[in-house]
Amino acid sequence: MSGGGVLRWSDYRAMPWRNGGGTTREVASGVMPGAGPGVRGPGESVPGAAAHGADAAGADATGADAFDWRVSIADVGAGGPFSVFAGIDRVITLVEGSGMVLTVGSGAPRLVEPLTPFAFPGDAPTDCRLEAGAVRDMNVMTRRGRATGHVRVMRGGDGGTEVTGAADEIVLALAVTEGVTLDKEGTAIPLGRLDCVRATPRLVLRGEGTVAEIRIAPVR
Repeated sequence: MSGGGVLRWSDYRAMPWRNGGGTTREVASGVMPGAGPGVRGPGESVPGAAAHGADAAGADATGADAFDWRVSIADVGAGGPFSVFAGIDRVITLVEGSGMVLTVGSGAPRLVEPLTPFAFPGDAPTDCRLEAGAVRDMNVMTRRGRATGHVRVMRGGDGGTEVTGAADEIVLALAVTEGVTLDKEGTAIPLGRLDCVRATPRLVLRGEGTVAEIRIAPVR
């Protein structure tokens, strides 16, 4: 982490997909309390854990994919099938570009609107079609039966935005745009676009930018 406990975009490790269709950068990942190591930042990410589109054969609870939750940013340069992740639920939020159409299982094609979280089961066959060029998305993955993930996109204001988490939750705030500042005990720490910070247990954000709140909760 950089100063102030901020996960910086420049520190996220870029990993290409095997099919050459895009690149994934891991923001953070981990297991729920009581199951092993806690939060892994970009400098502690598990080798080989990146997967999006057709990059990986699937996820299991051992080896490189031993996570209960994972947040990543993907650059999607071409359409194609997503990998099937057994026991994983996903939430995708388009943070750049437009025209991503997902077909999940036997359902109708669904246009994923910018800054509108779209949840779907990671073990359902999913096809991606791009209709307006390359896109960038934030991907939240949680292991079914262990954790649930929720994403809320919000704009800041002059009065500041407070983000808090319960004792058993992991709560992250990712700056979707410029213009977001972390207020850390009276010190202003600017967040660059796609930088991320964790609420431990609370944080205050200021500015007029847009933030994605990522809330990971254990299955109770």
